[in-house]
Order: sequence, then structure tokens, then C-alpha cells
Amino acid sequence: MRVSVVIPVKNDSRALASCLAALAAQTVAPDEVIVVDNASTDDSGDVAAAWGARVLYEAEPGIPAASTTGYDACRFDVIARLDADSVPPPRWIENGLARLEKEPGVDAVTGPGRFYDGPARGSWMLGALYMGAYFHSMRLALATVPLFGSTFFLRRSVWREVRGSVHCWGTDLHDDVDLSIHLTPRFTIVYDTAVWVGISSRPLTDWRTFAYRMHRGFQTLALHWPASSSVLRWRHVLLRSLAAPTSR
Repeated sequence: MRVSVVIPVKNDSRALASCLAALAAQTVAPDEVIVVDNASTDDSGDVAAAWGARVLYEAEPGIPAASTTGYDACRFDVIARLDADSVPPPRWIENGLARLEKEPGVDAVTGPGRFYDGPARGSWMLGALYMGAYFHSMRLALATVPLFGSTFFLRRSVWREVRGSVHCWGTDLHDDVDLSIHLTPRFTIVYDTAVWVGISSRPLTDWRTFAYRMHRGFQTLALHWPASSSVLRWRHVLLRSLAAPTSR
């Protein structure tokens, strides 16, 4: 099983360099690293090229467009997603591929982030609360495990199936939540702590930034209402469980 790593970036060259350095130290090397430069005005593209990444340019603003450009360009079996400020531990790729190889019925694997910056005391607890709030609230809203854009592995064949339905443009959407909505209920997403990555606490340092992230989350859910409302999604889960054959 071979893997393409996709990293969208906009004006974040210093963090990107740390991310690419961590990828270079993986126990299982990626078969390709695709960095999508979303109209950066800094040297993000040059940094990516210096690390040997395949650099693509996407002028349309927003992570949805940049991510889509990267996913479409992938050449291998699995799409692995990182943010520019993600720092994957050495066995990140190894663990993600192992889960997909072990369980053919699993279509995507995601995991948590752990803050590597912020206050010396309490950063672990803050990260746990942040991740817990995200996964539990989205689980309730989506009736499934949500993808976390800072770290996930997705079979490329699955991306090709849902490509035509995902929202590929805009700046007011969370692309990972949107993709999660379109993956289910047909496909299976699992949560695995073995694919954790280091993440930045920057989204929590400014209340305006945090509020905007919350707004984008609600905006993404509202975009799919009522056709993919929480009530309908949980109803589908219940009906599917009732229809499943019982073991004796």
C-alpha cells in the first residue's frame, strides 16, 4: 500500500518546514508529498520545494479548494492529510497504513492532535479538552466519527467516489467536516489514537479566531440542512443497526 501526503498551506513557511522535517523522519517514507500553496505571499512554496515536495499552486482562496487540488493530484492508494502546522511522530504513516491494511472495511482513519506549544502548564489538558469537544460534538451532529483535518488517512478510491459531491470552494467551511458528511453513511471512518499528531494551539490564542472557527463549523453543518440533518443521520444509523443480521 502506497501513500500520498497532502499539505495545504498559506503563509506558514516556518511551521511547514517543521512538518516536512517530521515527514522526512518517518519509519515508513511517503511515496510522495504534495504541498498545495494557496496563494501564499511568503516563501512557503520555496520551502516545500527545498524539502523535495511536489508543489502545486491553487489561486482560489480557502482550504477546501487547496485540499481538493491536492487530493485530485494524488497518485497512490492512500491520501494522508496534514495541516502545515502538524508535526507527525515518526510512526504516523506506519500506523495509518497498518490500520487500513488490517481492516479492508475501513475507509478512513483519523486521530487526535496534541498541542506542542502554548503555556508550559496545562497545555496537555487544554488539548484534550479541545479535541474532546471537537470529536464528541461532531459525533453527535454527524452520527459518525468526524475526520480531523490535521491528521487522517483516506483511501483514494473513496475520494474519487465522493469527489463530485463535496464542496470544493469557499472560505467559510471546514473542509474536514464537509468531507465527513459526504463520506457517511456509505463509508466507515474510525478513530485511532495511533495516528495522533502535534498541532499548534494558535486557534485558541485569540477569541476572534476561535469564534470564526466555530462559525465555520455551524456554517458547514447548515449547508447540508435539512437533507443531512442530525436527526436523519441518527435515524439511518438506527435503521441500519436494526436491519443488520444478529449473531446467535
